[in-house]
Amino acid sequence: MMEDVDLNSSGLWDEFCAPLKKFIRRRVPSEQDTEDILQEVFARIFGSISSLKDGNKLDAWVYQIARNAIADYYRRQKKTTDSVELLEGMDTESDDVLSPSRELTSCLRPIINSLPEKYKQAILLTEFQNLTQRELSERLGLSLSGAKSRVRRARSLLKKTLLGCCRLEFDRLGNIIDYTHKTNSCKFC
Repeated sequence: MMEDVDLNSSGLWDEFCAPLKKFIRRRVPSEQDTEDILQEVFARIFGSISSLKDGNKLDAWVYQIARNAIADYYRRQKKTTDSVELLEGMDTESDDVLSPSRELTSCLRPIINSLPEKYKQAILLTEFQNLTQRELSERLGLSLSGAKSRVRRARSLLKKTLLGCCRLEFDRLGNIIDYTHKTNSCKFC
């Protein structure tokens, strides 16, 4: 925290508005969503500033509120986004700034395609076509435990490959809020 930051609404706004807006804009698809989330963040800040126990942790506290607001935004969006459409449309380029989760989605197609066929099929059917593991077992002629094992191994391979390419930052609920590539030579991202 900067020592000269005034904890009143004017001081907080002056100190954090521009950097928070930039932080949020990197993570959401539109300027309007950025503005909405920024207003929500400041409402949360002003509504709970009295609960801040350590003024030296103001920056971390403010950015945690912003990360939580961004995660809430994506939770709301997730209810309206069909994952099959997202997977099918992830090869298209967009001029909009994408969220970290959406940017990483573009890595999923090549990673999924690199999996052995039986694991690729398990991921596509359960995660993107929303089949239950029981339905997967019936469709593929596997026992339920065999289907569960296949999905678990497929997820593990997918996770291992993605974590081999990228460092991921998660919010407290496990949503991806930021990432960085470990190397420039990743063949997937």
